[in-house]
Amino acid sequence: MSETLPACPKCSGPYTYEMGALLVCPECGHEWSASDTPGDASGDKVVKDSVGNVLADGDTVTVVKTLKVKGSPTGIKAGTKVRNIRLVDGSDGHDIDCKVDGFGAMQLKSSVVKKA
Repeated sequence: MSETLPACPKCSGPYTYEMGALLVCPECGHEWSASDTPGDASGDKVVKDSVGNVLADGDTVTVVKTLKVKGSPTGIKAGTKVRNIRLVDGSDGHDIDCKVDGFGAMQLKSSVVKKA
């Protein structure tokens, strides 16, 4: 099956496989959409943080304001570091998919984070 799938755009590994709508590289762990074409930067959406820095997959960001979270009495406090973000086309402007320590997996808006 690997012969019909493209090589990993990050490490050029030939052993990519499909996982739902994503293609995954088992060598480096990179995930990308099957509809993405490597090297075609014209269709890429640029995501910027609250101060205008361009964000990329794998970046570490800091939350700039306290966020309320349903079911949590405290929420996410300003200054919380979030590591290894993934940029997505989310709903309602939520364009960052991440795991926040103490809260688990969630989506954040890029307007409430700053690149660390």
